[in-house]
Amino acid sequence: MPTRVITGGVGVIPGETMNERRLHFIKHLDHIRRLLMNEPRGHASMSGAILQPPTRSDCDHGIVFIEASGCLPMCGHGTIGVATVLVEAGMVEVTEPVTTIRLDTPAGVVVARVRVEEGRAVHVTLANVASFTERLDQTVDVPGYGPIPYSLAFGGNYYAMVNLDSVGLPFDRARQQDILAAGLSIMDTINTTAPPTHPTIDGIDHVHHVEFIAPGSDAVRSRHAMVIHPGWFDRSPCGTGTCARMAELYTRGELPLHTDFVNESFIGSEFTGRLVDTTRVGEYNAVLPEITGRAWITGTAQYLLDPHDPFPAGFEF
Repeated sequence: MPTRVITGGVGVIPGETMNERRLHFIKHLDHIRRLLMNEPRGHASMSGAILQPPTRSDCDHGIVFIEASGCLPMCGHGTIGVATVLVEAGMVEVTEPVTTIRLDTPAGVVVARVRVEEGRAVHVTLANVASFTERLDQTVDVPGYGPIPYSLAFGGNYYAMVNLDSVGLPFDRARQQDILAAGLSIMDTINTTAPPTHPTIDGIDHVHHVEFIAPGSDAVRSRHAMVIHPGWFDRSPCGTGTCARMAELYTRGELPLHTDFVNESFIGSEFTGRLVDTTRVGEYNAVLPEITGRAWITGTAQYLLDPHDPFPAGFEF
């Protein structure tokens, strides 16, 4: 999954916490997101991360996540990309074999442990924010599809988890437009009839991800197609989605602590996750997840805006 890591040119976003900076960015600076994510500089499935000074003294860097669909509280693949850039660009003090980076995100502190060999990041393990199941085995009546069973879990973002069989579609990229349409209908119906509200983080009050679980998935290995608002698929295995899925499996009693779980994306990429402890988030029992994956730097660039550009915030197509 592409992650455009913005290392300069934005300035310090106002806010006492990283979530306040995220909310300020949404309200006052969204033209920057659109400039960098939309065509012609980006594309309909673009994502990114803006580096910031941390708002906490115990963190090394702050991050505001941006993508074609908006500003996420947390992004797992994006954080793996950020940690890789920080190490390989020499933006943190690098130690081998492991460099530990504490990151201030809108969803909370995330710790990246980067495995380093000869100055290169060979993989990244994230200790993510607390994850929990909000709803288990509920049903939503989706126009055109009828009653659809789903569960709802938080792993840094909210995820509706739906068995792909429930909408009568195969796990086949040749049917991606049909899967996409079903996912957008499900998230729209949930947001209209029963939107979630995070108990402790302001502004997390919607579902923009539907994780369609492929047949044959279990608590050892799961395959999924991740539909994302406003209409695209995650190419990565989805870090926060993996954490939400592990929280759901833990709630079902199927995934114990300290047990590896492999989550596979629609294109066959994989993250390995595990649950390392339990905690509470508001009224919910929660788990502390970790995920391991890898990113590669594919290029560097400067992005410019000519004052005569007729599309100063890019365009959607």
